[in-house]
Amino acid sequence: MKIICIGRNYAAHIEELKNETPGNPVVFLKPDTAVLKNGAAFYYPDFSKNIHHEVELVLKISKEGKYIQKEFAHRYFEQIGLGIDFTARDLQDQCKAKGLPWEIAKAFNGSAPLGEFLPVSELKELNNIDFHLRINGEERQRGNTRLMLFDFSTLIEYVSEFFTLKKGDLIYTGTPAGVGPVHIGDHLEGFIGTQKLLDFEVK
Repeated sequence: MKIICIGRNYAAHIEELKNETPGNPVVFLKPDTAVLKNGAAFYYPDFSKNIHHEVELVLKISKEGKYIQKEFAHRYFEQIGLGIDFTARDLQDQCKAKGLPWEIAKAFNGSAPLGEFLPVSELKELNNIDFHLRINGEERQRGNTRLMLFDFSTLIEYVSEFFTLKKGDLIYTGTPAGVGPVHIGDHLEGFIGTQKLLDFEVK
């Protein structure tokens, strides 16, 4: 199982981080050791002092495929869930300043908390999925798939040109605006619509 992550997929988030708008999806990977399941706590690592939350819709790939055409992309996932792309922003900034890869800032242990999934059949419009993140009961991020620069089908078409997708692979589809730091003691809850799918603490 691999985790394929998409960066810079919401215009407002690109603006808040002062990044350039990409012509194609920005892709990076996380190892399976990044996944946190079943509400397991995230333990704040010693190597960073500025871990940021990035809530994202997650596609679970349901069958193997490569060079998938956009019109057939919907056949390759049957469930959509919620996850967090934790980012060590201080490490990422250091790596970017030196022109270096920034996997250590994105792919570290526990950096991909993963919640429950919903069947696609329960979601009326894939291009109008509302989701949000609360920390300690306060809303911090809210997004909707209609605001994505690259929709699900475009992402699958693009990613599958480079990586063979296999059953169980996860695609983190990008985060909306509102990213910010988490702290020890924080309680994170993620929702699709009104349904809570993600719930864990930072320790």
